[in-house]
Amino acid sequence: MSFLPLIIIMLLMYMFLIRPQQKRVKEQQALVRSLAAGDEVLLNSGIHGVVKEVEEESGIIWLEVAQDLELKVLRTAVERKFQTDLDESSLED
Repeated sequence: MSFLPLIIIMLLMYMFLIRPQQKRVKEQQALVRSLAAGDEVLLNSGIHGVVKEVEEESGIIWLEVAQDLELKVLRTAVERKFQTDLDESSLED
């Protein structure tokens, strides 16, 4: 009976700390796998750019941040991808 509070605390920790973190990790991995040329992305460092080339085997992307300026970055540095195609279609309506 004295283990019941400990078990409840462990369950609460799992539900509020571990499970949400695992979900975020899976979402980030799916985002990294879905990167393709032409995607507009934001890096963890705050740099915006457009993906020009994806090197699958090395985990590297070439990101164009300005005209004639490309950066070589790790795919895992991508924080989010912008939905430019959806935004353009909603503007046309």
